[in-house]
Amino acid sequence: MDWQSTSEDTVPSARVTEDDARLLRARPPVTGAWRDGDPAGERRFAAFGAFRTESGQELPSIRIAYETWGELNDARDNAVLVLHALTGDSHVRGDAGPGHPTAGWWEDVVGPGAALDTDRWFVIAPNMLGGCQGSTGPASIAPDGYEWASRFPYLTVRDQVAAQVQLADALGIQRWAAVVGGSMGGMHALEWAIAHPARVERLAVLSAPPVNTADQIALNSVQLEAIRIDPRFQGGEYYDQSVGEGPHRGLALARRMALLNYRSPIELNQRFQRSWQSDVSPLGRGGRFAVESYLDFHGNKFTRRFDANSYLTLVEAMNSHDVGRGRGGVESALREVTATTLVLGIDTDRLFPVDGQHRIARSIPHTIDGNEAVVIASDFGHDGFLIETDAVNLHLRRLLSA
Repeated sequence: MDWQSTSEDTVPSARVTEDDARLLRARPPVTGAWRDGDPAGERRFAAFGAFRTESGQELPSIRIAYETWGELNDARDNAVLVLHALTGDSHVRGDAGPGHPTAGWWEDVVGPGAALDTDRWFVIAPNMLGGCQGSTGPASIAPDGYEWASRFPYLTVRDQVAAQVQLADALGIQRWAAVVGGSMGGMHALEWAIAHPARVERLAVLSAPPVNTADQIALNSVQLEAIRIDPRFQGGEYYDQSVGEGPHRGLALARRMALLNYRSPIELNQRFQRSWQSDVSPLGRGGRFAVESYLDFHGNKFTRRFDANSYLTLVEAMNSHDVGRGRGGVESALREVTATTLVLGIDTDRLFPVDGQHRIARSIPHTIDGNEAVVIASDFGHDGFLIETDAVNLHLRRLLSA
């Protein structure tokens, strides 16, 4: 497996070899963000005027990067919106290469013959507002010629969906055949179906909660603090630093913490047990356990494709997630959904446990599985919706045939 071009979210955990580790010995960039002047790859771009956030702050203009597969039909009724998770991007399928640091994160779900069959459906995947892979975010250049950095406004999930609505309007799509999202993308999918019910025919919410709980906010808070206390973070003003002088240690640590939420104890214990990384003992002899090297490697790798300020922006947007805010509560908000809906959870998910998905299913009027979410049995924890693609394909096909 080519660890350099594969997102760790989409594959089972595995031992890191010494050859893998050597690939990342070069000093990391100050940001892994896509920047103007970098190869566009398969991205397309849509530009819009002034954008006002829920908090009243304003961006003078915004840009949304997106990718598409398939063809929009004459009736414009075969469009499917795919919304990525926290550390995903618009590159749902396709090889790694210029402009794309990793291969597509849902190759087995989007494409010819897959559930989201691109011979039938026109699939669109945007990079979220505030992200770092082509859409306007903290690493983008502000009108004064400097990065937005710490000046970038606080965003909510609802703000990000408002930007996606502008993209849909620009593409002439008034009604989605389906809106599909997992994890943070599932939060966006719910917001679409609640705020714009007439525009969503089918809805798939995968491994996402109706509200970010105190426990989930607490887990996020330690990741954010790991970035902020890195001396090289400099309050978010680090973009002019030299290679290797960015907040990569804090960002890598945040990623290591997150990976522990994304995977299950079952998988980590089975894959690594108490094995050593090398023949040097970790019991006072300077060696390391294999699981430590795994986390360290993927935290280090992550700094090559992500931006610390974007991580803060997106995690804080996740913390804003509460479909019931200003709508009379969670159940009242979910009853506004008119789309035929698939709600799916993973039995070992310790980030967004299945009780949250069951709560969603109980209140949405038209689900394909009644009052309970469909639950996939998986050893992979939260990332199961990215790894258990046979099961995900099965259930998405059920939705799309409904």
